[in-house]
Amino acid sequence: MNSRVFSWFALVGALAISIATARAEPTAIKIGVLKVGATGPVYVGLAHGYFTEVGFKPELIYFGAGSAVAEAVVAGSVDVGVTGLTAGLYNLAGQDQIRVISGLHREWPGFHELGYFASPHSWAMGWRTFKDFPGHSVAITTIGSTTHYALGILAEHEGFKLSDVQPLPMQQIPNSNSAVIGNKADFGLLPSTFSAEVTKAGGGLVGWVGDVTPWQIGAVFTAKKTADTQHDMLARFLAAMRKSAHDYYDAFTTPDGKRRDGPTAPAILEIISKQLEEPAARLDNEVPYVDPQMRIDLSDIDHQVAWYTEHHMIKVPVTGKQVVDLRYALPMKSDAK
Repeated sequence: MNSRVFSWFALVGALAISIATARAEPTAIKIGVLKVGATGPVYVGLAHGYFTEVGFKPELIYFGAGSAVAEAVVAGSVDVGVTGLTAGLYNLAGQDQIRVISGLHREWPGFHELGYFASPHSWAMGWRTFKDFPGHSVAITTIGSTTHYALGILAEHEGFKLSDVQPLPMQQIPNSNSAVIGNKADFGLLPSTFSAEVTKAGGGLVGWVGDVTPWQIGAVFTAKKTADTQHDMLARFLAAMRKSAHDYYDAFTTPDGKRRDGPTAPAILEIISKQLEEPAARLDNEVPYVDPQMRIDLSDIDHQVAWYTEHHMIKVPVTGKQVVDLRYALPMKSDAK
């Protein structure tokens, strides 16, 4: 055989082998999350091997607040973010830097994600209702965070002005928790996983956000460049996440969307317990709602954008259609037109 022809076949063969090897080797993917119960579906996907099934080697990167995850996505420090929707994310979407590719968890009646908690001092003073909020301080993570928005729509619901309360931005969730139990804030918005610590310190639960003001709090998002160029990667990631979301939903939710433990609840709680280093029995009362198809409420996204804009937290004009990438995201039936 001609040596030049032989070399060509050798090159083709080597290339084929390298491609096959590359396909066999898992792709590293960095997932930005918070260490809270709402990250449960991601933990389930890790434990059940759903990410490895679709060719990933996943790594969780933890952050103290949702806005930091959005910034990390744009900076390329993580590939995808799985956490709450913030003014920071909407600003980045307005700058054409980030896109929401899926919904995930929601504040929903009967489910416990964010709660309004009273400090030990406030509880002792008898400040135990939403009517007691005006004239007092409320710990939130950051200005423009999910906790800030939750406080804002509570004010709308209860008929007081946001200016009637003093939001205290603590930058990270653990700092908000410390402010509440240390009486540096009269009230605080905290994930359900902190409820036992607040109660033990002498504080108390005023109410759950989902019982008062349901809304689309969580989503999956990525950099716009990634959404435009890495369709296969994102499709595989969302396929794994939807399997996880189904498992999570089946464990804690009835077919008609109400909170109830199913046969698989103990096993799923144990998975989340190991990740959060919290007793599984405690976590059973601290389960957020997760849509099994990870659909997103587009009308609620529009409301969030409008609220943040009204309160001067969105600096760049943006619409819900700019935020959500419908090449990937599944809208709620009421939004699908």
